[in-house]
Amino acid sequence: MSKKVFWDRISPIYDLFETVYNRKVFTGTGAKVAEMIDTSDNVLECACGTGAISVYIAQKCRKLIATDYAVGMLKQAEKKCRMYRNVTFRRADITDLKYKDESFDKVIAGNVIHLLPEPEKALHELERVVKHGGSIIIPTYINMSKKTGRYAVRLIEMLGADFKKQFDMDSYKKFFSDMGYKNVKYHVVNGRMPCAIAVIVKE
Repeated sequence: MSKKVFWDRISPIYDLFETVYNRKVFTGTGAKVAEMIDTSDNVLECACGTGAISVYIAQKCRKLIATDYAVGMLKQAEKKCRMYRNVTFRRADITDLKYKDESFDKVIAGNVIHLLPEPEKALHELERVVKHGGSIIIPTYINMSKKTGRYAVRLIEMLGADFKKQFDMDSYKKFFSDMGYKNVKYHVVNGRMPCAIAVIVKE
């Protein structure tokens, strides 16, 4: 099963799984990311999934373009954010964004880096489209930190997901360091499967 087909098929039940298994982190991550958004911000969100983070950002920013590769995920996100007039949903490939250089004040890519065979391409694109002084915000589950996280990943892999990397906090920091990012700030949303939010300011 291709990754696109998998995420399309799982999209109607994704929120249920996350809510039952990891509610505190699932909702807490969006709220934490929203704290980093200003009312004047023009924001790009990549891999928006079902809109778990989008719905919090939309309440804060001036404008949000929320993108995902899977049409099924976009449909779920659009339903969740239908009350917000400042959100546009589009299909996009995070490794090949069709936006001009320095188009956004903030760019966000939640829980996708560990799924990419070439994450450096995604990071390059995120850095390209964000303005100087703007932030790249990358929340990622650190599922190697607890046994329950590893079991959840195995279950999702059995269903058809394809994880290229798995992180604990130390390996997540090393990942960005190895990519050449030295001044990264981290925030952790704790819960059954914690989420580490990496924040990179483009100089």
